[in-house]
Amino acid sequence: MARYSRLEVLNQIKQVGIVPVFYSGDIETASAIARSCVEGGARVLEFTNRGDGAWEVFASLERYCIAECRSAVLGAGSVVDAPTAALYVNNGASFVVGPATNPEVAALCNRRKIAYVPGCATPTEISSAEALGCELVKVFPGDSAGGPEFVKAVLAPMPWTSIIPTGGVDITRESLSKWFAAGVFAVGIGSRLVSADMVKARDWAGLTERVRATVELVQEIRRKL
Repeated sequence: MARYSRLEVLNQIKQVGIVPVFYSGDIETASAIARSCVEGGARVLEFTNRGDGAWEVFASLERYCIAECRSAVLGAGSVVDAPTAALYVNNGASFVVGPATNPEVAALCNRRKIAYVPGCATPTEISSAEALGCELVKVFPGDSAGGPEFVKAVLAPMPWTSIIPTGGVDITRESLSKWFAAGVFAVGIGSRLVSADMVKARDWAGLTERVRATVELVQEIRRKL
């Protein structure tokens, strides 16, 4: 059962402004990444369904968070169908993210009052996802879909839409400023935040500082808008 309600998840995403996106098939590594992100101020974490047995790592990671990192809000990403969504939900996922929109996943998540953030790349897809009850939509891939200009263009006729882009978001001031100036709700950041070289070096202190600097930068950018 999810430890956080749909409203709590969405409010936390909005408050912090970034969602680290990562995967590791090793529970010790996944736990260290989660801990580093939370200590850096980014407590909403998207663990992607990318490898064989990923759900088992996720289940262990959620148990770790319950015991050692209770403020972490753990969700499952790269979910494309309802059976997979149910697997993660039953192992404690507080939210579900997908690269595309699946009405069956939306229905399942709505029934359990769990936030579902589907991937969309056109205004029609965004509108269809909202009709399914999705409060927040993921523009994916963010850069290929049109970048900040796409977000700005969509929000002009659809100002009620809440968008979180993933793919093409960097941790630089230039990149983040463009996305937030365009009107995004928050941003999802993968390897440009949780980089492979830092994970390989097990530089958890460095990752914590990188996350903290990124969170602070986002807050600064938002204050100036």
